[in-house]
Amino acid sequence: MSTDLMPNRYRPGEADLPRRESELIARRDAVLGASYRLQYRRPVHFVRGEGMWLYDPDGRGYLDFYNNVPSLGHCHPEVNAAMAEQAGRISANTRYLEPKLIDYAERLVDTFPSGLDRVVFTCTGSESNDLALRIARFASGNEGVIVSTHAYHGTSAATAAVSPNLGDAVKLSPFVRMVSIPGPAGVPDGQAADFFEAQIRSAIADLNRRGIGVAALLLDSIFSSDGVWVDPAGFIASGVAAVRDAGGLVIADEVQPGFGRTGEHMWGFERHGIVPDFVTLGKPMGNGFPIGAVVGRKAPMEQFGTTSRYSNTFAGNTIGIATADAVLSILQRDQIPRRALSMSQHLRAGLEKIEQQTSTIRAIRNAGLFFGIDIGHESAPATARRTMALDLVNAMRDDGVLVSTTGANEDSLKVRPPLVCQAEHADLFLESFERALSKVAGYAS
Repeated sequence: MSTDLMPNRYRPGEADLPRRESELIARRDAVLGASYRLQYRRPVHFVRGEGMWLYDPDGRGYLDFYNNVPSLGHCHPEVNAAMAEQAGRISANTRYLEPKLIDYAERLVDTFPSGLDRVVFTCTGSESNDLALRIARFASGNEGVIVSTHAYHGTSAATAAVSPNLGDAVKLSPFVRMVSIPGPAGVPDGQAADFFEAQIRSAIADLNRRGIGVAALLLDSIFSSDGVWVDPAGFIASGVAAVRDAGGLVIADEVQPGFGRTGEHMWGFERHGIVPDFVTLGKPMGNGFPIGAVVGRKAPMEQFGTTSRYSNTFAGNTIGIATADAVLSILQRDQIPRRALSMSQHLRAGLEKIEQQTSTIRAIRNAGLFFGIDIGHESAPATARRTMALDLVNAMRDDGVLVSTTGANEDSLKVRPPLVCQAEHADLFLESFERALSKVAGYAS
């Protein structure tokens, strides 16, 4: 496993940079905290975005196949117009009566299965997961949280403490138990559900033995930080049932797979045939504007809300609600999830054609427009596979296409373009990927 907290990053002295960028980096390092990182060996410098593209100061366009935040593409004109129109009238909080807040809340919960009919707004996915954990612990009377072995769920103190992905320096809560998921463990699909359930039951038994109990199973149904392990669909269901039998609640972190990313469904958990107790939302909800939410069941929400105070000045503010409402309207009007599914099939077919001609690709996994592409022959050392994946990412960056890496060893390409991706964009990505493979691994089409 890599000990580098962000392998795909700039390291001083590793690449020659133009004076303009070198001076910006020097100024940045002189004023920003040391926790900041710049992505890619040669950092990218952008001044504007439009649709699938980001542009540097010289007007060069970079095709964005990495950024799930602007789910409808960069600077979507309708979303921006809704944001600006509301900002020009009033920005207010949820303590004042506001019809649009209620309108949007009703529309949002209508996209969920029945029973998930209450919503509390936040500003970020981290806040959403933080709040969901608070409610789950309050409602269950327990403290334990079960997560996957390389999960990432946020940056607050509470969510960092349940995010193994953040590295050894960020200490996990003693109330956390990690479970392996079948794919990285090499478990065949036919045994995946039993394997996952056994992991969950072992974690529950340990929490109970220590008098902690299980408050929540917190999972990203696409397991993006673990390397994008999406199949077999339904493998988590028996583990979910085990958590409920033990008195715990289930939190589906939909910051990555939600809002139509998987194509077949609006929400990633639907692929697995489950209905969680809470669903946490973030980044794509406002196409880049900071707004999030917790959608959940009435009983635990009321139990918490009538006895505990939760107030967030900016959460559910009128500008955020107007922006999120525009995003949801466009998703539904333009049938974005259906189009994303069609485009994912086009992209997968192209990737599989390349896979047949090289041993550099170990596997391709995806749910809709979220792909994990394992790089390097399985017999190669882990460090060599990781280096090859990073070399590919940076070769594509130099070619004007943006992707990154994921997984415990960071040897899987993370490919997640905005949902407005079209065939011509997918083809440009595939052409760049082939060029990078030729440069890094001697691939010949």
